Formats: sequence, C-alpha cells, structure tokens
Amino acid sequence: MKAMILAAGKGTRVRPITYTIPKPMIPILQKPVMEFLVELLRQHGFDQIMVNVSHLANEIENYFRDGQRFGVEIAYSFEGRIVDGQLVGEALGSAGGMKKIQDFYPFFDDTFVVLCGDALIDLNISEAVRFHKEKGSIATIVMKSVPREQVSSYGVVVTDEDDRIKTFQEKPSVDEAMSTSINTGIYIFEPEVLDYVPSGQEFDIGGDLFPKLVEMGAPFYGITMDFQWVDIGKVPDYWRAIRGVLLGEIKNVSIPGKEVAPGVYTGLNVVMDWDKVEIQGPVYIGAMTRIEDGAKIVGPTMIGPSCQISSGTTVENSVIFEYSRLGPGVRLVDKLVFGRYCVDKTGASIDVQAAALDWLITDARQVLPIDTPEEGRAIAELLEHEPE
Repeated sequence: MKAMILAAGKGTRVRPITYTIPKPMIPILQKPVMEFLVELLRQHGFDQIMVNVSHLANEIENYFRDGQRFGVEIAYSFEGRIVDGQLVGEALGSAGGMKKIQDFYPFFDDTFVVLCGDALIDLNISEAVRFHKEKGSIATIVMKSVPREQVSSYGVVVTDEDDRIKTFQEKPSVDEAMSTSINTGIYIFEPEVLDYVPSGQEFDIGGDLFPKLVEMGAPFYGITMDFQWVDIGKVPDYWRAIRGVLLGEIKNVSIPGKEVAPGVYTGLNVVMDWDKVEIQGPVYIGAMTRIEDGAKIVGPTMIGPSCQISSGTTVENSVIFEYSRLGPGVRLVDKLVFGRYCVDKTGASIDVQAAALDWLITDARQVLPIDTPEEGRAIAELLEHEPE
C-alpha cells in the first residue's frame, strides 16, 4: 500500500534547530521523528512511501535513501530549483506537493495515507482506513479530542452526527469553538481528490483543498480516535516530547543506551567519575561525552553525544545537542543548547556568538578554556538575563 510523508516545510517555528536540521529529521533521543513514522507505516502494510522534500532536502534523502534498511521503498519529490549551483527550496504546499507527484506519473492509484512528518504517533492506521472505506469517503481527517481549554492552539474540525465534515475553525477562542476535535495532520485519500488540486502552483491541504471539498458537498469525513499524538511543531513542543520520553510518558519511544544507574542511561564510552558527579534521573547521556568532576545533572535532561560538561556546571531540565561544550560554572536550567544558540522552554533564543558568550557555550570540537568555575558562573548570570 502507498503513503506519503509531508517533509517539505521550513519548520520556522522550530528555529534555531531547523536552520541546519529539517523538521522531520529532528532527533527524539538520537532517532529522527520521521523514522518513527516510517516504522508505523510499515507495521500497517504501507511499504511504498513518497516523501516531498524542499528545505535541507539532502539531509532527509541521505539518511533514508531508498528505504531498504527500514523495510520499505521510499522515493522523493524535490520542490525547488537550483540557483548558482545551490538547491533552493520552494515548497508547493501539502496538496501541491501531492499533485506534482501525480502529474509526474499517477503514483496514487488506490486509497493512500498522508502524514505530516513532524509528529510522534501510535495511531491504528488500519482502523482509520477501514472507517474511510466504510463511509465511501474521498477524504478523511483523523482527529483527536482535546480539552476545551486547549482548542485555541489547534485547527478545530466540526462534523455532523454522521461524521461528515461541515466546517473548520482555525485556532478559535474557547468560547467560539464549535468542537473539541482537532486536525492532527493525518489524512486518508482516494486518488480522485487530486482532480481538485491545480497543477504547478502552491496549494494547501487544510487551507485550500478541504474548504473546497466542503463547498462541493463531497463525501468528506472525520474520525476521532484515541491515540498518542506528540506534535513537534514548535520548540516548546519538542521540549515536551523529550521530557515525555525520559519520563516514560510516550509509549512508542524507548530510551537508547544502557541503564547504568536508576533512571540514568548512557551511550558508549561516556567518561565520568560517578563518585564525583551528582546525577538525578531521568537522564540520557550520549556516547563519547565527558562530564568533569563537580558537575551536577538533574533530570529530565538529555545530553547528546560528544559533549563536554565542565567542572562546576549544572544542567537541569535541559536538552543539550551533540558537540556542545559547557564551560566551568555554567548553570543551565530549563534550557536547550543547539550549536551557537541557547533557547529557553518558551522558544526565546539567545545567539551566544552574537552575545560574545561563545567561549562559554561552544563547540566541543574547538575547546576554549575558561580559567575558573567562578569566572564561568559570572558570565552565566549574563546568559540568564540576556534579552531575546
């Protein structure tokens, strides 16, 4: 069976991570979020997967290649052009991306599933497809019910008593919301739906195609299902996903590495004197990371591979990406460190290089010594109060 993963977006709301990593490749404890989707599709018999790519397309293609090592077949549709020898992404929108593939050659020749490439899910896709076929639907949205106080964060779907979709509300207020069922970005289509998508232009599934289907009175349905859905749409969402995995709240993601102490997991060849480092789980420490004497690590915290955590440093409730070096005396609480950026859990970002703090938080491959932990702590105070 055939499926499509939408992977062409720039992921602007997950910056700075998506400056160098496309959103589907954002790691959930070292494993790209899109890999979980590929595994789920394979489990439900979807073994021919089309992926539209644009922003940082090579990162996705070089990792997944033809899909063979994942037990599926994968092909790619690039959206963009070449300017001065460089690939420049120009996404066509979610529906426009499907249409481009179909115009190239009719790949979608039977019922197919479309997933956004930026969510962790454990959906029973087979059950959703059965509903779609029983209804004789041309398009089906898989929905999830959320508490009413959360509706303003999502696209709300309104259906009638027969589950037929009547209208949509984009992030309505709590008082205005006509439903608590939200669009999860998981769709089931018949090939005929592409007849209503124009060729060669930007066209969105939610913003353009779906309103058109409602206006036409097409057989268009929604099914509300109870499943785990962890959206990685924004930096705070990613933060919650990592915390959820470490706390055991996300069912289909296991913590990698070896549990070397209760709630403490490490990759290969981690260097640390366990008697001289204070650690409170849950914590994951990636391979080839060095944690110096006197450091304090408080979970839930993830420290990526090949990092260096210097003496006197405190890392609490934080996410540290690979090759990060934290200087002596740094105190990071509720922070995400990614390359030259330090981000708080609301998404506010500090460019440590622009703030002249790049000797305090830097690349572990270019070690710049700090004289004393006291000096590090003094500069860390600046980091805590640096404006966005």
